[in-house]
Amino acid sequence: MSYAPSTAAGKQTAQQLADISRTLYARGWMPGTSGNISMRLPDDPGRALITASGRDKGELTARDVVEVDALTGRASPPGQDRPSAETSIHAAVYRVTEARAVIHVHSPYATVVAHRAASPDTVSSVRVDRFELLKGLGLKDPTVTELPVFPNWPQVERIADDVAARLAVDREGPPGLLLADHGITTWGDSLGQAKSRLECLESLCQLLVLSRSELHVSRA
Repeated sequence: MSYAPSTAAGKQTAQQLADISRTLYARGWMPGTSGNISMRLPDDPGRALITASGRDKGELTARDVVEVDALTGRASPPGQDRPSAETSIHAAVYRVTEARAVIHVHSPYATVVAHRAASPDTVSSVRVDRFELLKGLGLKDPTVTELPVFPNWPQVERIADDVAARLAVDREGPPGLLLADHGITTWGDSLGQAKSRLECLESLCQLLVLSRSELHVSRA
């Protein structure tokens, strides 16, 4: 069942998700049905809208989203279309941080870094330092960060548990994470901020790849 928002805030949020989805699709970061975007409802931050599963992100409309409980990822109300398969990861971010929006895409350079730095059975991290773009992430120390890379477990809930555990102890870490062989997830106080941070992190990953230097990877 397509989403039918009952409030002006719901309609506006759904349209924002559709608009940014098409923008990121046009950049080649959400090919086909890949990727997912969510945003807390401004009038009820305990609920969020997230892109529905299996939708072409280049043709997404305001009706191609699902309303879920922001902290659990469960569809609310029931009977809607199926939410993205990675809804539990968005919920993990919302539970542990003050994020209002989360974006997951398959941008090429972040995916390459995630592929090169991943460990098959533990969380690893990639050191990023010196680049000016680090200032765009809102870090306490804008000269260096450790970007976490999570194993891409077949059970998405297991990934979500890993993410929640990491964010709970690393509250000053970057507002983003990589999934092994999969892509990148970022978040922010608004959809615009999450998108800006995504652009910065993808560009930083591009610089790491183009520098052709060995990645500085640490294992948890």
